[in-house]
Amino acid sequence: MGLTNSSTGRSILEKELRIDKLKSTDKIIALGGNPNVGKSTIFNNLTGLNQHTGNWPGKTVTNAHGEYFYKDTKFILVDIPGTYSLMSNSVEEEVARDFICFGNPDTTVIVLDATCLERNLNLALQTLEITSNVVVCVNLMDEAKRKGISINLKKLSKELGVPVIGTSAVNKKSLDELIDTIYNVTSNNNICTPINIIYENQIEKSISEVEEIIKLKFRGNLPPRWLALKLIDGNESLLASIKKYLNFNLTEEDELMKKVYEVRTFLNDEGITSEVLRDKIVSELVKTSEKISNKVLTFENRSFSNIDRKIDKYLTSKKFGIPIMLLLLAIIFWITISGANIPSELLAKGLFEIQNKLTDFLNWLGTPLWVHSLLIDGIYKTLAWVISVMLPPMAIFFPLFTLLEDLGYLPRIAFNLDNYFKKACACGKQALTMCMGFGCNAAGIVGCRIIDSPRERLIAIITNNFVPCNGRFPTLIAIISMFFTGIIVGPFKSVVSTLILTGVIVLGVLMTLIISKILSKTILKGIPSTFTLELPPYRKPQIGKIIIRSIFDRTLFVLGRAMIVAAPAGLVIWLMSNIHIDNLSILTHCANFLNPFATLIGLDGYILMAFILGFPANEIVIPIIIMSYMSKGSLVELDSLEQLKNLLVSNGWTWLTAVCVMLFSLMHWPCATTCLTIRKETQSLKWTLISFLVPTITGIVICFSLTTIVRLLNLI
Repeated sequence: MGLTNSSTGRSILEKELRIDKLKSTDKIIALGGNPNVGKSTIFNNLTGLNQHTGNWPGKTVTNAHGEYFYKDTKFILVDIPGTYSLMSNSVEEEVARDFICFGNPDTTVIVLDATCLERNLNLALQTLEITSNVVVCVNLMDEAKRKGISINLKKLSKELGVPVIGTSAVNKKSLDELIDTIYNVTSNNNICTPINIIYENQIEKSISEVEEIIKLKFRGNLPPRWLALKLIDGNESLLASIKKYLNFNLTEEDELMKKVYEVRTFLNDEGITSEVLRDKIVSELVKTSEKISNKVLTFENRSFSNIDRKIDKYLTSKKFGIPIMLLLLAIIFWITISGANIPSELLAKGLFEIQNKLTDFLNWLGTPLWVHSLLIDGIYKTLAWVISVMLPPMAIFFPLFTLLEDLGYLPRIAFNLDNYFKKACACGKQALTMCMGFGCNAAGIVGCRIIDSPRERLIAIITNNFVPCNGRFPTLIAIISMFFTGIIVGPFKSVVSTLILTGVIVLGVLMTLIISKILSKTILKGIPSTFTLELPPYRKPQIGKIIIRSIFDRTLFVLGRAMIVAAPAGLVIWLMSNIHIDNLSILTHCANFLNPFATLIGLDGYILMAFILGFPANEIVIPIIIMSYMSKGSLVELDSLEQLKNLLVSNGWTWLTAVCVMLFSLMHWPCATTCLTIRKETQSLKWTLISFLVPTITGIVICFSLTTIVRLLNLI
């Protein structure tokens, strides 16, 4: 049996990516490259809105595919995972390699960073060993020019033996030549003769002997030379993929495997073990990349990266790295807190004015009083509160956080925290997933896919909830403003609020590290793994991209989810407050039942019930508390935080209650969306339950301990 076209290509592509039936004239284009090279920007500019995303079947790696038309030809562009290598050391590398090998793309486009050409060439050379239908796209040419880097693209094309196109992905016009080159390569108008990587004599001799048998016995898309090298290397992942995609087991071919065993023995006798062989393969790729780079690169100013290095000298230093990180976080919180107050008040005023119009309209319709109360007091006021309280902070926080991401600062956070996570026997990449959790814990859970180790990925998933999502920020900010900075006037009020909020966040990070350490020593024992972390160059932020990603993709998405959950929650609370049993509402019955336990942890029955009913979304906890305290179970027009504080104090709140609510908000069960995401990512009810219980038990223990100590010392 041979490795034939009939067993690979379009049928697999349709099955794996769930693409509708492909026509014979459709062209499949694989888009690959290192992380942070602008691959996604190229993909988005080429496909526009004609794209779809999902998971690679059986993998926790996202795929995206889209389409565009050129010269009456439909091109299916598949964005394969960003990776530094194709040697299958991670899920991303395995997925990328398998698609190039078995997806049978008509052309593979490898995107390189013009400012880091030598390092990026490694991936291009590995791809050229697999397929000759390659177009190399050297992106970020504008960045290279700004840094005084010149690249001779014609000479680079001659060295690699394939077309090389220079682009600046943010400029769509620069992609015209790339589109035309892809068309020519897929139409066989350009004959590619890629470079051959020549290894040491002993390795070359071994490759040629195995390659001869492969050429005699098998025909197909996989290059015999590359396949021979992988067989000698003993790449079990590739053999498994061949069996999966081609339904063919190479290890059952006696003659071939006998020859493989012979050459392995020969190499061992020469002192080239399997580990040494892989090192020599990587070394040759690195040397070739360096050799080519020296031929095609010229520097007008070799100190082009000095500015980045000078900045990193402080941002990633042991002495200043963490303090600067905390300072930047505090500045973001200060801007968020200071800037959100006025828009929030204006929104609240406008929304409650609309409420009066709705009341007049319902009265005009002759709506029964209970229906009016249900719609206005139960549903509308809850939605109005959620919008007025959540929208302004999110509209400020998300763009600022996205700005740090676009500048290239988030990888520096991971670098600064890597040592701490290593001491906790976790992965430094967890710092990145933790940052994602600031926006939405569900997004942070999905981000845990970047962690290769299954053990460390589970630790990151279980502890992600210790970082407060955007839905919990309004609760924290409101309580801080009412109970801890209310007596302060002037600009210092926002400064003190910022410092307290930053302290709460730091506590969440510390709890993440402590619980990670406990998990790694108990149910998830193991040692921390190593990983490659690239510190990308600092780049000029793309304002349009920041606005789209932060406002449309994040702010409105999270707000929309909160509103969808808040409306029925308001309805449920109204019903519980207005249906009475034995002269007491269902709401009161539930609160009385929970009150003994809630008192032990510094809360009350209404507060604990609000957290329980807020399981669908953390954003609605405060509205539920307010509605629960009102005699008719509806929100009142609270014109200021002072009025809200008076309402809470009249219902027994003290400074201890405020602290415990903040602590329990920081450490309690994940919301429903996050739990569903955990279930999807782990494919396990057990780990979902553990992810639910760990932060909840932690929060209960800490709140109980604090409450007991304060009461014993008579501090309230």
